[in-house]
Amino acid sequence: MARPVAQTAFERRPARRLLWLAAAVAAACALAASALSSVPEQGAASLRAAVLSAADQCAAVEGAYPASLDRLVEDYGIRFDPDAYDVRYEVFADNVPPTVEVVGR
Repeated sequence: MARPVAQTAFERRPARRLLWLAAAVAAACALAASALSSVPEQGAASLRAAVLSAADQCAAVEGAYPASLDRLVEDYGIRFDPDAYDVRYEVFADNVPPTVEVVGR
């Protein structure tokens, strides 16, 4: 007659298996939540960097910083969703870099 195969400790304790599964699911959910919460902040930082880069390019080519954000949108390829981001572009003088603030809505 054949002898039964010995069970491992993991197979003998189904409650422990469920506990490990629950811990893994909780860790995955926490990781996903933290990753998703930083996405809008990263988008705002990326948009701010793009606006400043385009303003620097305009100053290098034309000798002055653009007077408005519309100029960057029309001539320098800046694209963004105005419903998703509030962009404040302030110019002090033609030879001073603009102040740019981007806030997600």
